[in-house]
Amino acid sequence: MIASARRAASVRPGRRLLGALVLAACLLPGVVGAADENTVIVPGAARPAAAGAPGLSSSFNSVTLVLGLAMAAAGGWLFLRNRRAGSAPRDARALRVEETRSLGNRQFLVVASYEEKKFLIGVCPGRIEMLAPLDGAGEKARP
Repeated sequence: MIASARRAASVRPGRRLLGALVLAACLLPGVVGAADENTVIVPGAARPAAAGAPGLSSSFNSVTLVLGLAMAAAGGWLFLRNRRAGSAPRDARALRVEETRSLGNRQFLVVASYEEKKFLIGVCPGRIEMLAPLDGAGEKARP
């Protein structure tokens, strides 16, 4: 419980950074490409170059590219960080589902093991019940 709270708390700064980048990407076009009151915008027409800002389109494209790359890097970092923290090696896991058999109508028999002990569990839509503890004597070699 404490480890999951620490993991959740450590992910929040990354999510805040990603949120700030998304907010900046949404607000930046309004700030950079703001038109004055006398400009008429016609759909489908080419944008006239602003008199006071030569190369505005070029700088806007550069800023957009940098923000896009930063957001992609932050997203990749968060993805890899969460992926590594959430998975444990199969040998290190104490609880495993050894086998599952469907009985039809969303009902299953499950053989689960925990620290070298095995249990037969019945699962249906409104209920999960331990049917019997199992010993390892009846185990067959798998092909």
